[in-house]
Amino acid sequence: MENYTKYKLKSNEELASLLDGKDQLFLIACNKCFKEFETVDEPDCGELEKLARELGKTVTGSVKVDFLCNKVQTEKKLQGLIPEGTENVIVISCGLGVQTAAGMGDKPVYAAADSINYRGHHGMALTQKNCGACAQCYLNSTGGICPVVDCSKSLLNGQCGGAKNGKCEVDSSKDCAWEKIYKRLEKQGRLAEFLAEPVHMRDFSKINHKAIQDYVKSIRENRFAGYYGGVHPLERKEFTEHFALQRFPEPEVVVIPLSMHAGAPANPIVEVGDTVKAGQKIGESAGFISSPVHSSVSGTVTAIEVHKHATRGECLSVVIRSDGKNTLDESVKPGKSLDSLTPDEIVEIVREAGIVGMGGAGFPTSVKLKPPKPIDTVLLNGCECEPYLTADHRVLLEFADDVIFGLKAIVKTVGAEKGIIVIEDNKPDAIELLTAKTADMAELEVVTAKTKYPQGAEKMLIKRVLKRQVPSGGLPADVGCVVSNISTTKAISDAIQKGMPLVERVVTVTGEHVKKPGNYIVKIGTNTKDLLDYCGGITGEDVTIKAGGSMMGFVLTDTNVPIMKGSNGIIAVDTGHTAEQPCIKCGRCVDVCPMELSPLYFAKFADEENWQGMKDKNIMDCLECRCCEYICSSRIPLVAKIKAGKNAVRGMK
Repeated sequence: MENYTKYKLKSNEELASLLDGKDQLFLIACNKCFKEFETVDEPDCGELEKLARELGKTVTGSVKVDFLCNKVQTEKKLQGLIPEGTENVIVISCGLGVQTAAGMGDKPVYAAADSINYRGHHGMALTQKNCGACAQCYLNSTGGICPVVDCSKSLLNGQCGGAKNGKCEVDSSKDCAWEKIYKRLEKQGRLAEFLAEPVHMRDFSKINHKAIQDYVKSIRENRFAGYYGGVHPLERKEFTEHFALQRFPEPEVVVIPLSMHAGAPANPIVEVGDTVKAGQKIGESAGFISSPVHSSVSGTVTAIEVHKHATRGECLSVVIRSDGKNTLDESVKPGKSLDSLTPDEIVEIVREAGIVGMGGAGFPTSVKLKPPKPIDTVLLNGCECEPYLTADHRVLLEFADDVIFGLKAIVKTVGAEKGIIVIEDNKPDAIELLTAKTADMAELEVVTAKTKYPQGAEKMLIKRVLKRQVPSGGLPADVGCVVSNISTTKAISDAIQKGMPLVERVVTVTGEHVKKPGNYIVKIGTNTKDLLDYCGGITGEDVTIKAGGSMMGFVLTDTNVPIMKGSNGIIAVDTGHTAEQPCIKCGRCVDVCPMELSPLYFAKFADEENWQGMKDKNIMDCLECRCCEYICSSRIPLVAKIKAGKNAVRGMK
């Protein structure tokens, strides 16, 4: 395919002129973007390095960098690489990469390549710099600051004199570009050299594509809001966000999996023929990372056998035929008040109630409430950033007092100083309600977050609200935090105030192909097909049904699977049919990855079965949020390749 990278190395004569009077050179080459991704190392610095040595120059080192204009990642890659004694940095890149490199240190930076004028996207969009693709670069004269795009008047030979207090007279929000240029050149000892240069004349027959600059500017704020990366998929919450909760009718039969959580499956403690009551424990946790399970109905155990499972394929399950009476077990009764409970007692209540993370991960909450390190803040995740889903939104609106009670219980249990309820700004009714209800509670606060996916991921939420970075391979407790889901927190309230274990949850049933979408309170173990039928069934033929949202949800090839503790939604959406194409190395996956990874390498290494390469690129830090796959113009199934890589890395010695 055509190479769309629009820069080329200068001629030998131009390079010789550029290097005249300069020595102790460090070379940086940007691995080209917008081209077929065939090799890891490209282009080669060798030609420039060879010429420099022929000219008697000392080359202190060289490095090749993917997406040099991505300042966030480039700073990490270049840290400590430029040796002591380096006097000049020579960059092979388009104008974006040159500007980015020039803004990262005190060394003079020079462009060894020419940016080529063309229509379309120029380099990556996440850079803080702009390039007008004017094909007449002035960066070598102006210290790596572009006068064409940074100066509101695009002046080439100095300032206009209209700046006030260092601010542009045209746009007072901008620093005067020429004052920045003068300061940088003076700091590098190059100001006199610049002032002695001939007057620059711009060739206006070469068009400055303002559209490129406008595009970059339009998305930059969103990309950096709160944390690096992320995407803005269509939310599609309008189907159900205003529908009050409805209780799904009592199921005739429930199939309750003994594995609805991270860790070891529960061990059954009932037998076929036993009579059970709602809330009765029917499976005991099998270890520290495990969770008990309870009957969601009263009735008779008819089977203990392997059944289909939405995420594990199949799982040992307890089948119970309901008697329709919903008789509560004797253990379901209110306990002591929150004030009189000790933290250890709260943890035990939560453990015995079988409460796990209800946002999908299913990690046992009792383990999370015994963090190994001191905690100062509890974050309550009210973002619900997955498209289509509105279950947590409705819980916030209809069970606000229970959610607040549950949050207070968590704060007390982990010894935190503060509890913060974080709600995205697409839920103004929930923000208003929770703000009013917590107004007189000094230890609680409501924070409004600008909507962006995947803001609900623990590490993103912590970075967005507290500006803390969870280390690679680390946990929220490493930075003094515990994060809890809305529905999980409500379940904690039910366990303490009512003695009710986790036997039901709110499920959003929605999508373009659901006749009667809504938010339903559903017993654990209810058949998913029955729930869909209750909503009028599925319309259309080419439909994909997922458990969860459109981004991280699992495709259900068979809807005869039970609703589980983590089943926050069932959606029916159009099936995508775009065929996979070769990677063009556009860099958009790097642009949007909230964990600051390089997903394009995961795809390449998975195809090559280069599992060590995936490990070296920190694949285990991947959230599997699907931002990379969502943005990929080549429609590469990145998440499937990432999962394969993770499985392989886990199996490595």
